[in-house]
Amino acid sequence: MRYYIIAGEASGDLHGSRLVKALRTKDTTAQIRAWGGDKMEAAGAVLVKHYRDLAFMGFVEVLKHLGTILHNIAFCKKDISQFQPDVLVLIDYPGFNLRIAKWAHAQGIKVVYYISPQVWAWKEGRVKAIKKCVDKMLVILPFEQDFYKKWNYEVHYVGHPLLEAVDEAQAEPKNLIASDKPIVAMLPGSRAQEIKTKLPLMLQVAAKHPDYQFVVAGAPAQPDEIYQNLIGDARIILLRNDTYNLLRQAHAAIVTSGTATLETALFGLPEVVVYKGNPISFWLAKKLVKVPFVSLVNLIMGREVVKELLQDDFNPQALAAELDRLLHDSNYRAEMMEHFAQLRAKLGAGNASTLVAEEIVGIAEHKDLS
Repeated sequence: MRYYIIAGEASGDLHGSRLVKALRTKDTTAQIRAWGGDKMEAAGAVLVKHYRDLAFMGFVEVLKHLGTILHNIAFCKKDISQFQPDVLVLIDYPGFNLRIAKWAHAQGIKVVYYISPQVWAWKEGRVKAIKKCVDKMLVILPFEQDFYKKWNYEVHYVGHPLLEAVDEAQAEPKNLIASDKPIVAMLPGSRAQEIKTKLPLMLQVAAKHPDYQFVVAGAPAQPDEIYQNLIGDARIILLRNDTYNLLRQAHAAIVTSGTATLETALFGLPEVVVYKGNPISFWLAKKLVKVPFVSLVNLIMGREVVKELLQDDFNPQALAAELDRLLHDSNYRAEMMEHFAQLRAKLGAGNASTLVAEEIVGIAEHKDLS
């Protein structure tokens, strides 16, 4: 069978790579063409576009790159038409993927959406369009089933695929980071604009904690230069392509809002979540987004488990105070790690990729469009 997969971000590349492996196990004749990243390509997909050329974040940033986005949409439609997949698989990335879903459905292509757009946070009306053009929605957050049920739309909860990646990493030998001090992990994000905004503030706090070794997790798609131009301190370590080993060894973490907040929690590592973006984009998001938290940890738990420092609250003074608490308050750390154990229990059995592959192959073979 022929499968076309579209992922537009680093997290989508991670989940997509595990799906590619599962598809190739379930369907030994699988031909897979994909938009994604290095991980999906290494898993066996033919890579069409890399996510580093697709990731535009925030209202203002999207407007600036509208021409590029429209060109990518047109190119994607043409490429899908030429490939003629049995199933089109869309992974998150809603601004792009929902447009492709509508077009593909009109062409008679079967559409599976894996990892729901966050319609429960904003643009809830998008559910009407999803119902019309998505043949099967596979969700990874436990509260999403109840959300879609309100709209009379049956979805399938498969559990969270990060459990697979984290459990696999936990079982591997550690590549020990050379340090005689406790480690603090800094995860400034995967996009260039995130790194340039957030890393300098993280580094200011690092300078105030000489008794700790601060380590920056480098994003795979970003060059060393972007970090080296910002760090300028020989005491700070830049670690490339080994974030999970960093999270296994660290004592605490400063994490940019996104999938990494959940990854950090699944490793049982106390963390503070930070975010700062374009002021206009942030103001618009506050007006439009209908959720009380930005981190997946807090959203899934339904309460504040990790501290969120957002926009103006993300400053060196507030970050230093929260980091001190994470490093030195043993009761605070123990309570947070207990919450993380509860979080893990909510996220399924750790076999999401296999379940998703079974669904997709079944649809490709005309067995299941319910």
